[in-house]
Amino acid sequence: MDQTLHQLGELLLGAVPTSILLATLYVLYTFIVHRPLRRVLGERRRKTEGAVEKSKADIAAAEARTAEYEQKLREARATLFRAQEARRQAAMQTRNNAVNEARTKAQAQVAAAKTDIESDRAAAEKGLQGEAASLAQEIVRRVLQPAGVGR
Repeated sequence: MDQTLHQLGELLLGAVPTSILLATLYVLYTFIVHRPLRRVLGERRRKTEGAVEKSKADIAAAEARTAEYEQKLREARATLFRAQEARRQAAMQTRNNAVNEARTKAQAQVAAAKTDIESDRAAAEKGLQGEAASLAQEIVRRVLQPAGVGR
C-alpha cells in the first residue's frame, strides 16, 4: 500500500505542471478570448436590441404620421364637401331667385297684356257701339226714306 501511495504521490507530482499549464491556459483563454467575446456579443446584443427598439419606435412614429395624415385627409374631404355643398346651395338660391324674378316679370307682362287686351276690348266695344249707332241711324234713315229718293 505504501508503494501505491508512493506511485500516487509521483503521479500527483507529475500532474502539477499539467495543472499549472491548464490553469494558465484557462486564465489566458478567459482574458484573451472569452471576456472580449462576451463583450462583443453583449455589445452586439445591445445594438441589435437597440435597432429593434428603434425600428419599433420608427414604426410607431410612421403609424402616428399615417393616422395624422388620414385625419387631415378626412378633414380636407369634409371641408371640400362643405364648400361644394355651400356652392351648390348658392347656385340653387341664385337659380331660384332667377326663376322667381322671371316669374314676376312674366306675371307683370301677363298683367300688362291683360290690361292692353281689356283696353283694346273696351275701345273695340266703344267703336262697335258707335258704329252700331251709325249703322242703326243709316238703317232707320234708309227705311224711313221715301221709296225712290235715294236709289
